[in-house]
Amino acid sequence: MRQIPVDTSGAVVMVAKSPQVKVRDRRTGEIATDAETGAKLMTVDVMFAANEEVEILSITVPEPGITGELAMGTPVALTGLIARPWENDFNGQKRHGIAFRAVAVTSLADAAARPKAA
Repeated sequence: MRQIPVDTSGAVVMVAKSPQVKVRDRRTGEIATDAETGAKLMTVDVMFAANEEVEILSITVPEPGITGELAMGTPVALTGLIARPWENDFNGQKRHGIAFRAVAVTSLADAAARPKAA
C-alpha cells in the first residue's frame, strides 16, 4: 500500500481531542495493535494549519509514541507522519479516504515551559 510522507515543518499543529484508544472491532471491543510491535494503537485528533488552511486530522500512533500532556490546545510535533489512501466496499457502496499515521506525537508545551539557560 502506498505511503506518502507528510512535511510538517511549515505547519502549526495543536491537539483538538486528547488521545483515545483505537478500537479495531466495535462489536467485540477489540483494541487495535501495531502489527510489528504489538503496541496498543491510539488516535489523536489534531488541528493542522498550513498554507492558510486548517484541517482536523485523526492520527493513529502507537501508545509508546505519545509523549507529554496532550490536552486540547497543546502544541505538538508529529514525528514520521505519513498519509495512506484507502478504499473499501461497505454494504455495496465504495468508500475512500486518507488515513494518517505517525511514529510519535510529542507535546511542545513542556519544552516551551522550561527556563532557557543563561
